[in-house]
Amino acid sequence: MRTRVCGGSDNPPYAAGVRRAAAVLTASALLLAGCGGTDPAAAPASATATSARTTSAVPSTAGPSTAAPTTDAPPTTTPAPTTPAAPAPVVVLDPGHNGGNAANPGAINAPVPDGTGGTKPCNTTGTSTDAGYPEHAFTWDTALRVRDLLTAAGVQVVLTRDDDTGVGPCVDVRGQLGAQVGAAAFVGIHGDGAAPGGRGFHVITSSIDPGGAAVATATQQLALALRDSLIAVEPVSDYLGSDGLDSRGDLAGLNLNTVPAVYVECGNMRNAADAAAMSSEAGRQAFAEQLAAGVLTYLGR
Repeated sequence: MRTRVCGGSDNPPYAAGVRRAAAVLTASALLLAGCGGTDPAAAPASATATSARTTSAVPSTAGPSTAAPTTDAPPTTTPAPTTPAAPAPVVVLDPGHNGGNAANPGAINAPVPDGTGGTKPCNTTGTSTDAGYPEHAFTWDTALRVRDLLTAAGVQVVLTRDDDTGVGPCVDVRGQLGAQVGAAAFVGIHGDGAAPGGRGFHVITSSIDPGGAAVATATQQLALALRDSLIAVEPVSDYLGSDGLDSRGDLAGLNLNTVPAVYVECGNMRNAADAAAMSSEAGRQAFAEQLAAGVLTYLGR
């Protein structure tokens, strides 16, 4: 008997049976794998959907995007306005007298305006301790120490003389220097030559108020700041003034000042205790530190 693939036969009875079986199988939607294949049109809808979803997930190959990339722009900041730094205040330090005065009496005795309509000598030689330490040397050394301390604190310092070997300047020239340089304060540094029994320092202001009421008020504040500072190293005077303060109208260096101005008599150089402090390097440094502290307090620094 000849047979053919898929179990078919040329024998009619068998062929009729096969046709009936095939009809039953078709009605039951049973597909015989390996016998006729699969009908693509009959593929389940779910397979088609899956294929569609898969296709949509494939990245495009149409070329790079021409859209500009989105990047966050750096934040823009407006610089805060800068306030110019205030100029450093100017302080005039006036070391009393000068080392060459004694050898030049003609120059230092020449009359100069005293600020009240009269005159007085250009300058004087100053005093000294009983041991011979001169006032001009004390004032010069102390002023240099004060200058260094104030400069370190950001203050501009102007000295009324350049050394301790010259003559003058005269008291009227010194007294007008503060206004010429726009000083916030003028501080004259001196040592007194009173009777040996008196001791202590005092701060002198002009009694004629040459700069007007506002300057007079500021001068008093300067005097108080220096008085309160110097108390740490020296007692207030027990022989002159009141509570360490004095006011006079005969000092041209103060009468001609139109900025806050004082003279400080740091001690009595004829008193043994004061002389010892003023003659020693440690004592002068202590005076300088308190003078500088008083000036800085007045300046609000």
